[in-house]
Amino acid sequence: MPGLASNVISRRAAVLLHDLFMAGLAWVLAVWVRHDFSLTLNQPGLLQLTPWIIAAQGLILWWTGAYRGLWRFASVADLWNIMRGALFGVLTIALGLFLFNRLEGIPRSILLLYPVFLVMLLGAPRQMYRLWKDHRFNLLDRAERKRVLLLGAGRSGESLARDMLHGEEYLPVGFLDDNPELKGAKIHGVPLLGSLDDLPDVVRRKGVDVIVIAMPSATNAQMQRAVSLCEQTMLPFRTLPRLRDLVSGQSALQALKEVALEDLLNRETVSLDWQAISSGLTGKTVLITGGGGSIGAELCRQVARLGVSALLIYERSEFNLYSIEMELRGKFPNLNLQACLGDVCDANAVQHLLRQHRPEVIFHAAAYKHVPMLENQVREAVRNNVLGTRTLVEAAERHGCATFVLISTDKAVNPTNVMGASKRIAEILGQALGVRSSMRLITVRFGNVLGSAGSVVPLFQKQIAAGGPVTVTHPEITRFFMTIPEACQLIMQASVIGKGGEIYVLDMGKPVSIAYLAEQMIRLSGKSPGKDIKIIYTGLRPGEKLYEELFHEQEKLTPTPHPKILLAQCRGCDWPSLSEYLEELALACDDYDEPRLRALVKRMVPELNESPDGRPSNVVPLALT
Repeated sequence: MPGLASNVISRRAAVLLHDLFMAGLAWVLAVWVRHDFSLTLNQPGLLQLTPWIIAAQGLILWWTGAYRGLWRFASVADLWNIMRGALFGVLTIALGLFLFNRLEGIPRSILLLYPVFLVMLLGAPRQMYRLWKDHRFNLLDRAERKRVLLLGAGRSGESLARDMLHGEEYLPVGFLDDNPELKGAKIHGVPLLGSLDDLPDVVRRKGVDVIVIAMPSATNAQMQRAVSLCEQTMLPFRTLPRLRDLVSGQSALQALKEVALEDLLNRETVSLDWQAISSGLTGKTVLITGGGGSIGAELCRQVARLGVSALLIYERSEFNLYSIEMELRGKFPNLNLQACLGDVCDANAVQHLLRQHRPEVIFHAAAYKHVPMLENQVREAVRNNVLGTRTLVEAAERHGCATFVLISTDKAVNPTNVMGASKRIAEILGQALGVRSSMRLITVRFGNVLGSAGSVVPLFQKQIAAGGPVTVTHPEITRFFMTIPEACQLIMQASVIGKGGEIYVLDMGKPVSIAYLAEQMIRLSGKSPGKDIKIIYTGLRPGEKLYEELFHEQEKLTPTPHPKILLAQCRGCDWPSLSEYLEELALACDDYDEPRLRALVKRMVPELNESPDGRPSNVVPLALT
C-alpha cells in the first residue's frame, strides 16, 4: 500500500509539473504571436510576469478539479474542467494585472490568445495519452481478453462498451439490437451486427466468449426472450441490474451480475409517491408485528429509512427477532429501535406493549401461512390469524393508534384451504371495524413474494443444490409473484391512501407457471431441465389451488391514485353477528374443538371449498347475519 500511494503521488506531481509548464508556455506563445513572432526575451510582460502567471493558473486549475481526472480516461468532462480553468485563470490574471499596473504594456489580445493556447496545450496531451493507451490495450491484450457480444445498443450498452474498451478483461465485438434505425451503426467503433434473432449466427462468426444483456429497462417478456436466446448458445451470459437497482455512480461494468430469477419474473418498475409515504410515517412511532419474517423484516428496513420517531418490532421467533435487530442497529445506529419478543395471541403482552409505546401506525404482518400444515391444525390457524388479529386491533383502538394496516393474501379469495379462510375472516374483521372505528384500518391483499420463508423458491433452490429432483405439484399450477421490497413499498403506499375499512389489492401482473419457474431456476443454476435435473409432478396438496385470484367476483375493483394499487369494494357484514362468531371461535379454541372450529369457519366463509382438485367453487358468499 505505501508503494501504491507513492506511485499515485508521483503521477499527480508529474501532471502538476506538466500543467504548470504548459501554463507558462501558453503565456509565452500568446505574447510571441501578438508581437508577430519577433519577441525578445527582455520585453516587459514576458519573463517578469511568467512566474506569477504560472502560480495563479496552477491555483485555478487545482480549484476547478483539473487534477482529479485520470489521463487514461480523459473525457469531455475533463476538457470542460480545463476550459473552466483557462477562463477563470485569464480573468484572475487580468484582474491581478489591472490592480498591479492597470494593464500597462500588456496588449489586450494576449488575454484572448492565452486561454486558447492553454486549452490546446493541456487538452491535447491528455487526449493523445488516452488514444495511445486504448490502442496499446487493443493491440497487446486483444488475444487475452474475453470477446463479448452486447444485447442492447442503448445508453446502457454504450456505457458498457466504453468501460470494456478502457479495461483489460473484456473486448466488445459487436451489438445486437432490434431497433431497425441502428442498422449498420457503430458505437465507439463497435459495430451493430443485427437483431437479437441473429444471436446464434453472430456467436459462431465472431467467436464470442460471453454474452451480456444490456437492457435494464426491458419488460418481463423481452427479458425472457433474451435469456431464452442466450441459453440456446450454451455460452455464459450476464446482465445489468434493473434501472431501480443500479447504484448511483457505479460503472456499468462493475454492475454486471448473473441473471437472477427476478430478471425474468419481475414486472415494470413501480414508481412510488415517497413524499406521501414519508408524510404518513416520518416522525411517527411505528409497530411491525411479525417483524422477523420475510415481509415484516423488509417492512422494518423500508420504514427505518424514513426517519420514524421509533420503530417497534414484535416477533415470536427469538432468532428472527435477534437477526433483524442486529441488522437494523448496524445500518441505522441512530434509530430508536425496540425489539419486543412476544405473541399477538397473548392479550396481556399486546396490551402492555401498546400501553407503554403508544404506536401511531401498525403494520400487522404476523400470521401463519403454510397451507398444507394448517389444513389439519385449524385451531392454530384461527387462533393466530383471526383471534390474534382481533386482539391486536382492539388494543390498537384502545390505545389511540391512528393507522392499522392488515396484510392479507390472495388465498383469502374463494379459499380452498383453512389458511385462506382464516385470512378471509381477518379481512372481514378489518372491514367491519374499519367503518366503525376512528382508527384507519386498511387491508392490503397480494400474492406470493419471491424468496419469502416457506415459499416455493427456497424449496426449489435446495432441491437443485441437492441435484434434484425438483417437485412441482401440478403441470398447470400458476401463482402471482412480486419481489419482497416491491410488496413492502406498495403496502406503505396503500397505508397513506386508505381512509379506513378498504381492501386494497396490489397489481401482481400476470400469473407465472410454477413449472416454468422450476425450469428457469434449473437453467439459471447452469443445468438443463429434464436432463441434469428432473422435474417430478407430485399432485396437488391438501387445500392447494391450481390458480390464485386477487379479488372475488362480487368485489368491484376501482382505481386509486396509484396505478399499481386497486380498491376492492367491500362485501357487507353484520357487526353483531360477526362479534358472536368471533366469541364462538374463541370458545372453540379454548376447548380445542377442531370440528366445531371447522364448521364455524365454513359458516363465516361459505365460499370455502376444500375440494380435492383445488379448483375454487362458484358458491356466492352469504352475508353474516
